[in-house]
Amino acid sequence: MRKIVDRSMLGRAWAVAAYPGQDVGDSRADNLLQNILIGRGIANMADMEKFLNPSVKEYMPDPSVLRDMDVAAALIADSVLNHEKIAIYGDYDVDGITSTAIFVKYLRALGADVMWHLPTREGEGYGLNTDAIDEIVSSGAKLLITVDCGISGRDEVAYAMNHGMRVVITDHHSPDTELPAANAIVNPKRADDTSGLSYLAGVGVAFLTLVALRRELKSRQTTPEMTAALRDTNLMNYLDFVALGTICDTMPLIELNRAFVATGLKVMGLRNNLGLRTLMDVAKIKKVSVYAAGFVLGPRLNAAGRLDSAAPALELLLTDNPLIANDLAQRLHEMNHERIDIQNAIMLCANDMAASACADGHCSLFVCGDNWHGGVMGIIAGRLKDKYNMPSCVATRSDGVINGSGRSIPGIDLGKIIHDALAAGIISEGGGHAAAAGFSLPAQNECAFCEFLENAVRAQLDGVTPHTEIVADAELDAGAATLKLVNKLSALEPFGQGNPEPTLVLNGATLRYATTMGGGAHLRGSVATSSGNQLAFVGFNLVGTPVGDFLLDDANTNTTIKLLGKLKENEYNGRVSAQFYIEDIAL
Repeated sequence: MRKIVDRSMLGRAWAVAAYPGQDVGDSRADNLLQNILIGRGIANMADMEKFLNPSVKEYMPDPSVLRDMDVAAALIADSVLNHEKIAIYGDYDVDGITSTAIFVKYLRALGADVMWHLPTREGEGYGLNTDAIDEIVSSGAKLLITVDCGISGRDEVAYAMNHGMRVVITDHHSPDTELPAANAIVNPKRADDTSGLSYLAGVGVAFLTLVALRRELKSRQTTPEMTAALRDTNLMNYLDFVALGTICDTMPLIELNRAFVATGLKVMGLRNNLGLRTLMDVAKIKKVSVYAAGFVLGPRLNAAGRLDSAAPALELLLTDNPLIANDLAQRLHEMNHERIDIQNAIMLCANDMAASACADGHCSLFVCGDNWHGGVMGIIAGRLKDKYNMPSCVATRSDGVINGSGRSIPGIDLGKIIHDALAAGIISEGGGHAAAAGFSLPAQNECAFCEFLENAVRAQLDGVTPHTEIVADAELDAGAATLKLVNKLSALEPFGQGNPEPTLVLNGATLRYATTMGGGAHLRGSVATSSGNQLAFVGFNLVGTPVGDFLLDDANTNTTIKLLGKLKENEYNGRVSAQFYIEDIAL
């Protein structure tokens, strides 16, 4: 890497990846895509071609590489062919909802008798619970399939099996040392799994399980009706759900995930699923993209599970009735607005608490309020993490119990910290990934948990200050920031976790004007470039920061600055142009 700015307006250092034969500030950007891929560790031309043209066929593994997959497929096939009732048990987030949807839709297409259950966030909490299992047993179901959950439900799995059920777990969360005693456990994070697919979302694991089931059923002597159903039901049509769940669970968009999302967005663009199509219309989505899936569709599907029950979101994905679809889509849209109001009110309080903690020199954040709505804890934790660049946990206190969610920064494994706190008896429940986790604890352990969290974060940091250097993908003359460059960069899509949208540094931008927008929190304006063109810019949540103060000061008009951010397409009144999304500036 090559340092280009020691201290920006926001107090950060900027660096840029160094490429072979790089001409600093080359406004032609002839080899830009190749250089960005080299900077991201993809140096082989064959690998570049595969990355730029991801296909499910190219990346698709034999599902049998996943531990227990063949056993799981055989168990499910037995239940389907024996006409047994099958229960799908999911989760209340988008990954769990889409995982449940593809299982229910495919099994019903094969003629199977299928029921489903999604737990409520507030009433039941994450994962399996015995009350729900009692209902499933009383319904007559013989096979229980978990999707995006189950790996931490040792007692609940034993309870189900003691009641005569067979249990297949499909999950992607980190397991404890002792696995549940299920009939089959398909989870790429198992210690004895060598598939190399640990980056999959729960819906990705579910999809591969259905691929294995289809192969298993085709290998058996079946009825003409089953043969026709297998022939006529194309699993590729479910990739819109797979893409949606993968994006919303912020899984790395690498290898098979990248192919799932690239193909899945194309399937979504066909608008074949009535529920998704209706929700896109209600949300006024004109162009299908990772952004539309993750920041428009995802929050609306998530809103139901955050505020009450995720059932309306799943029903929307499953329905074939236009009137029901419209009603459900409108309800989810309204729920999302309600969620935003609740979130904003809590965010004000959480921000004040976080500011006090930061003033005390903490390396971690823990904020907790009485009777805050549990459905927005993770969102607020993510906002605080981004603002303060430190692991952040946000929780609600009610009836002597604290329930919360945490989000972490690169280099701090929050999931491990939560697992260690559980092992130490400080929390009563918990689990998660390196970047995100959830937990519950008795209210009397609040101080102990805060201390444990702070000490664990300090130990992982080992005296190193959290990273404040921004690494850009390329440094260019501002004159290169054109619509042609936007189109060139689009070859790197889909963007997301593991494949972020390229961050660019633009040199030689002369400030022309800036003004506020969006109620005064955001900026818009333009700069002149060396080529004589004007480049429009926007800056979100920059008013009140040093960047906003500088750009809005008329005395700085005609000052030449460096811009750091993203170059995107902007459409206004039918005219398409390039627009720069400013994240930081430097003189």
